[in-house]
Amino acid sequence: MFSAFKRLGADSLLYAFMNVGTKLIAFLMLPIYTSYLSKVQYGAVYLIDQWTSMLTFLVIFGTDSALSFYYYDTDDKEKRLLYVRNVMYFRLFVVAILFLAVVLAGPWIAGALFQEPRYVDLLYISIATLLLDTIFVMATTVLRFEFQTKKVVIWTLVKMLLVAVLSYAALRWFAATPEGLLIGRLVSSALVFLLMLHLTVKYMVWRVRFDVLKELLAYAAPLVPTSLAFWVIANVSTFFIQRFASLEEVGVFGVALRLATVITLITSGVQMAWRPYSMSMKDRPESRALFAKVYMALLLIGAFGLLLIATASPWLVETFFKPEYRDAASYIPFLSAVTFLNFYYLIVSTGLFLTKETGYISRVFTLAALLHLALNAVLVPLWLSWGAVAASLMTYMVAVAFIFRKSQQVYPVPVSWKKMALVLVGTLLSLIVIVYVQQAPLADGWVLAGWGLFAATLFASRVDRDLRRPVRTIEDENAQNT
Repeated sequence: MFSAFKRLGADSLLYAFMNVGTKLIAFLMLPIYTSYLSKVQYGAVYLIDQWTSMLTFLVIFGTDSALSFYYYDTDDKEKRLLYVRNVMYFRLFVVAILFLAVVLAGPWIAGALFQEPRYVDLLYISIATLLLDTIFVMATTVLRFEFQTKKVVIWTLVKMLLVAVLSYAALRWFAATPEGLLIGRLVSSALVFLLMLHLTVKYMVWRVRFDVLKELLAYAAPLVPTSLAFWVIANVSTFFIQRFASLEEVGVFGVALRLATVITLITSGVQMAWRPYSMSMKDRPESRALFAKVYMALLLIGAFGLLLIATASPWLVETFFKPEYRDAASYIPFLSAVTFLNFYYLIVSTGLFLTKETGYISRVFTLAALLHLALNAVLVPLWLSWGAVAASLMTYMVAVAFIFRKSQQVYPVPVSWKKMALVLVGTLLSLIVIVYVQQAPLADGWVLAGWGLFAATLFASRVDRDLRRPVRTIEDENAQNT
């Protein structure tokens, strides 16, 4: 038992290191890319990234979860290999269909996506990269299933470093265009494919069995709607902005969204550690009181971090980006809040995981995706990128509220929802004040007004009492009340 927990802890740390490393590389390369690309050009790159994200969803089609289930459902190595090969060829078949669609209708797709058919070459390069990345993902998935965590981390970081170096080289010495950047990515994917060929060749041996494929897809298909819902919430705003604004606006919004994810450098480690920690604590009498403190403490830490991001955003953008990207600074604090809420729902949904009520999360986010579509359709035509920001914030606030409410119903945690709501609303109002001061012709010192509002919110809510209160078990609380 101890060895299993030890391996879980070690693997979690390695994956956390990998996540932080890949995000840090992407964060550091963003100013370099935008120094070569205009807003329109980076808008095209960001849009093709969203397009590729959609295609990746179609390629995977829930087979990652299906393979995970059936891989561990048998100890027969040959049968495991059979499952891997069938998933591999299903994904390659989907890629082939997508490639054929791009070849036949590329100019039309480019016109619909970019409103400019001249970007059709980006579609061709992205499909070729998707083919190679599909094989890479399959190889690292099997390595992960075999608990070869170090190899997964090394190969992933090697790939990210190659993408960074070769993309920069392509922009500097080949072509400072979106095509140049994507060619750098394609070459890096090709190099990694060749380096990993000794691992992947056995997965590409033709051995497709339709009964096995049917079994895998029967497991995978019900998972698709939830995955689609998350994709819609994460990506659809970009397409609305392109439709009602321009690639320039997409470029600025894309930079803001990339920078907003910097908060995940902190939250990703907590996210990976929280699930095993909460599961290991579930049978302890003091667990609910401890969970209450974690809920509140993480909310306060997140709120404080958001105010720091809001305060530093103008300096960050002005220092590392060209002047044409300056407007991104205004969006970063609120998109960071969206990123934080995307993390925070996993914390406050602990009760649903402990009581095996996770299906409710899927239903909530399916409805949230529909809400997100409706909000974007209404708000983006009115306020463009600000409409997309507002749609994302409202969607996640509604989703988190419903998930927290249901979690409390099935597994009550002694935490005040009123105080949590007050802190969240106070934080958003403080962000509004800080961003307004930064955009209006006011002295920088007025930013302290936002911090003052945040301090007043904390004083009014008296959350310090919740954090200082001794941890009591449910039995202690009942005894005291009687």
